Amino acid sequence: MQILPHFEFGWPLLVFCLFTLFICVNLFFTLFVYGRFAFFKQKKDASEINYPPLSVILAARNESDNLYENLPIILEQDYPEFEVIIINNQSTDDSTYLLEAIAQQYSNLRVIEVMKNQHLKPGKKLSITLGVKGAKFEHLILTDADCRPASRNWLKSIAENFSNEKQIVLGYGPYKKEKGFLNRLIRFDTTWIGMSYFSMALAKLPYMGVGRNLAYTKTVFNSVSGFKSHYYLPSGDDDLFIQETAKNNNYTIAIKADSFCYSEGHTSWKSWMRQKTRHFTTTDKYNVIKKWMLGIYPLSLLLVLISFVTLLIVTDYKLLALLVFLPVLLLKWWIQARCFYKLQAQKFIPYLPLWDLFYAFVMPVIYYSTDKKKKNKW
Repeated sequence: MQILPHFEFGWPLLVFCLFTLFICVNLFFTLFVYGRFAFFKQKKDASEINYPPLSVILAARNESDNLYENLPIILEQDYPEFEVIIINNQSTDDSTYLLEAIAQQYSNLRVIEVMKNQHLKPGKKLSITLGVKGAKFEHLILTDADCRPASRNWLKSIAENFSNEKQIVLGYGPYKKEKGFLNRLIRFDTTWIGMSYFSMALAKLPYMGVGRNLAYTKTVFNSVSGFKSHYYLPSGDDDLFIQETAKNNNYTIAIKADSFCYSEGHTSWKSWMRQKTRHFTTTDKYNVIKKWMLGIYPLSLLLVLISFVTLLIVTDYKLLALLVFLPVLLLKWWIQARCFYKLQAQKFIPYLPLWDLFYAFVMPVIYYSTDKKKKNKW
């Protein structure tokens, strides 16, 4: 069988040239962005580790069940000195009584009650701002009421990354494994997003963290007046804020398994779509470079697929296209597998190329089909 076709000018040659271009773009992004995270090793001498006093800030509204389940493991962390601040924002359930009872058992728990007021928006940004202003310590760790630390060493695994130079620590917040395709999609989506923002941060293009597992200093928060520039948006406390404050290499990532903070995934498509819509409300505020970097991989992947299938079906370039496509596929599989392994998502690795392709089709559909101007309640 002839490997090299006759390179005669015409549309088959044009398609092959485009295929080569798209696959080079896809490969470049995989190697020089995802590859940074795939081969990242977090090295720190034990003698250099310092555990500063911490203020853990947790915003809650009608979260009595989650507080009952998750708050004790936060309060019982194996850490030298820390406080936990709960901002109970206009709750109408039993949260107030529950927190009063828990506060009697734990001296390191402080509760800030925000009484119901028609002039106050029950938003998370207000709660975080009150928590930061009320915190006793300079170093802050943020999480949510529905999040459960992976272990009693959660605070240590996050805080050990602080230093004089590193004032922001991007943590990871996966979802618990449950039955059903929706849960698998949510977990894959979360893992892919984690791989993306960790990789981009290592490529010196930080664009987000996750509010359920994020750490920074009061100094960083006050340097941009908190959420002042985007307070009107329901989201932005973990992406627009990071884009404003992560500068001059003052940030790092935490990827030890002990540093993870797990949440319960949504159980209905409607609730998950509502969450995605809320997150999408901030994407229009990203700068052009970050938008381009986030869009180039899925776009190049789709264009690779379209041109590859075209070459297989209707031209004599099929063998050459296969010889180009398969090694790139295997290389990408290996690099992405290393990333997923770091994020404890090994179950997806055998089917990564299929998930990768499915995700590249589904996410643009979800993005363009949602109403990003719709205001979602917290």
